[in-house]
Amino acid sequence: MIIDTDVLIWYSRGFQNAIDTLHSLDRFSISVVSYIEVIQGVRNKKELNAFKKALGILNAQIIQIDELVSTKAMFYIEQYTLSHSMELADALIGASAVIKQLPLLTGNEKHYKHLPEIKIQKFQVES
Repeated sequence: MIIDTDVLIWYSRGFQNAIDTLHSLDRFSISVVSYIEVIQGVRNKKELNAFKKALGILNAQIIQIDELVSTKAMFYIEQYTLSHSMELADALIGASAVIKQLPLLTGNEKHYKHLPEIKIQKFQVES
């Protein structure tokens, strides 16, 4: 399973459902794009170190952008920018999920539901 940026942000902000969900998984992956987005939003070194430590404790794997992912994301941008306002980060995260054949856990289903090959697992911040 790939965890979308929104779920990671809720986790880092202490939302219990996000904490419970991530701790219930034996292993999960995140896109390097999500990693970068979360790091860009930290307010200080303490938050940065806490996030990095949590990823280690949770045994999270970071999926890098390779040629297959970038090619798929390029296709998504060409196909869905005008019709669905597809943004670069979402294209890369969605492409990673499709290429790796992993479901994407997200609370932002609308960002990805138009991608025909993606498997979405809907996350709700409050249970």
